[in-house]
Amino acid sequence: MTTAPPAEAQQQPPSRGALAPSPTRSPRPEAAPAPAVRWLPLGVALVAGLALTAYVWSAHGAKPGVLLLLGIGLGVGLFHSRFGFTSAWRQLIAVGNGTGLRAHALLLGATAALFALIIGTGTGLFGSAPAPSAGPLGVGLLIGAFLFAVGMQLGGACASGTLFAVGSGQSTIVLTLGGFIVGSTLAAWQYGLWSELPAFDPVLFSDHVGWGGSLVVTLVLLALVVLVSRRVQARRNPPPVGAPPSARGTWARVVRGSWPLAAGALALAVLGAAVLLVSGGAWGITSAFALWGSKLVGALGGSPETWAFWQEPKNAQQLAGPVLADKTSLTDFGIMIGAAVAAAAGGVWTLHRGVALRTAGAAVLGGVLMGIGARLAGGCNIGAYLAGIGSGSLHGWVWGAVALGGTWVGLRLRPYFGLGNPKPGDGVC
Repeated sequence: MTTAPPAEAQQQPPSRGALAPSPTRSPRPEAAPAPAVRWLPLGVALVAGLALTAYVWSAHGAKPGVLLLLGIGLGVGLFHSRFGFTSAWRQLIAVGNGTGLRAHALLLGATAALFALIIGTGTGLFGSAPAPSAGPLGVGLLIGAFLFAVGMQLGGACASGTLFAVGSGQSTIVLTLGGFIVGSTLAAWQYGLWSELPAFDPVLFSDHVGWGGSLVVTLVLLALVVLVSRRVQARRNPPPVGAPPSARGTWARVVRGSWPLAAGALALAVLGAAVLLVSGGAWGITSAFALWGSKLVGALGGSPETWAFWQEPKNAQQLAGPVLADKTSLTDFGIMIGAAVAAAAGGVWTLHRGVALRTAGAAVLGGVLMGIGARLAGGCNIGAYLAGIGSGSLHGWVWGAVALGGTWVGLRLRPYFGLGNPKPGDGVC
């Protein structure tokens, strides 16, 4: 955090007009020039990506190979745009800056349009039949979304943010990922404790108004989110969002970053829709963490195949198969590789060291809470929030609303672990 801007900057009148930038205490600072390319990490990441893609393609076929490549693209897009869910909710709740939330609205709206086109026409590749992501409305969703939101504020990243931060070398987030895997595995092990929680059947807008009507409903709701976020920001006049280092020139910026949030949102929507086209299901992240942890338990002599979670037909097939043929694992690995490529190309890949004990504890605890929460809620900020709203499912909206409440609690817990929050007088948030 930096010091507050001069008083005259704070007294500037707010912008007028629906399309004018939402007011902040001062203009957004200029981005620093991107450092030189980190050639060694870039080379390692590129070789790893090419080698893994070649192996997956030859061992498991074109479909898994394409999914891995799409994951790499998602990692590049996530890192170059620094597209955050955790930070967006933190900035909104802490100081009223809705810039990140409005980027979510663009991502969600573009995803909903592409999903409506793909699912509504039944278009799929590799013989896949595209299907929406719809989850039950119940106690598990409420508890899971709340725990996840608290955990992401303690752990410092959401599900997608954890993967792209790990790929960029952030050692603290490696601890978050470890906790994530532990929490997901614990939730799978104790499936009987939460699988029968009361719930209503999923609600899909398309079942009532068709895919065209579903898209209209979703876009209207997202427009309301944008308008409310602008009103909140105008009233609170928060600090602007900081600007990450950026290459100069259009083409250099495409390759080395940083991208505008809007560009990142559109790129992620297109790549996420491509995952749906190729696999028949929406982009997800956290089911792979339960798989990785359970595979490790099995390798250490345990019997995860006897757990009720893995005896569900779809889950049993996932556990029995190789990790590198699992759709979600492939995109997860791809995100980490793609983020490493993007961070090294942008000159900002670095292996962080010397994590404070309290910060490490928050990272692990946050990861565990997110792992448990994602399983209870049937997904995370990607599998439930993005895929749910993009599919016109009511559970995605419920997940997002509850996550805002969990974020409020998480922000109040962060200081106990030595973690700061944005403040109204900061120069940036």
